Amino acid sequence: MPCAPSWAGKRYIRLAKLTYNPIICAIDTTDVEEANALIEKLGGHIGAIKLGLEFFTANGASGVHKLAHHQIPVFLDLKFHDIPNTVAKAIKATAGINTFMMTVHTAGGRAMLQAAIDASMEVAAVTGKERPLIIGVTVLTSLDQADLTMVGVKDNVNDQVMRLADLAQSCRLDGVVCSPYEIGALRKQFGNDFALVVPGIRPEGSDADDQKRIMTPAEALKKGASYLVIGRPLTQAKDPVKAAKAIVESLY
Repeated sequence: MPCAPSWAGKRYIRLAKLTYNPIICAIDTTDVEEANALIEKLGGHIGAIKLGLEFFTANGASGVHKLAHHQIPVFLDLKFHDIPNTVAKAIKATAGINTFMMTVHTAGGRAMLQAAIDASMEVAAVTGKERPLIIGVTVLTSLDQADLTMVGVKDNVNDQVMRLADLAQSCRLDGVVCSPYEIGALRKQFGNDFALVVPGIRPEGSDADDQKRIMTPAEALKKGASYLVIGRPLTQAKDPVKAAKAIVESLY
């Protein structure tokens, strides 16, 4: 089983193969060459990259393989949400892709979540590598209370996140995606063995863009985040390397 983060000293992160640097750069592009160029610049200043629906829909598994020579951990953020058998097969289909972490929607329910974990173990058996971490998506950081009410969720955002996180942990998931504002409550409730993957991270002076619940990298790490997912403040910066260095320096 993957190790949990150690919170001593400089918050050395030991989850999967991501060590020390908690920054995951979101490579939000459909262009493989653009992705390669970004990773070439940022690879020594970040802990991992995130590839989502935009990249994977355009390029598939072959696109991920074209980035493998960088030897940087890949967070494959496809947010699977379907019947258990379909999700299990989707995860098994990633066998051989260099991914250390994947996402599923916790709203898919217990049977789907358990099928996802079982499938990740089969992936490990097939590849001979450590199984990918399976992380549950709780409430998207683009949603606020009004959005939840609109889709029929009567509880407040925090209660909904806690309920879904409890389900995720009971199904043996490795952690959840959450907004910065749920970090404290989740860490207190579920302990340090539960990974908290946190988007909605914006350095001082950044635009909020399309996310409503945001926080600076230093604030989020101090509260107990395991991984900080950062996109446009890095990828659209005039000097991405300078931006990455500034974020790392702000953390410690």
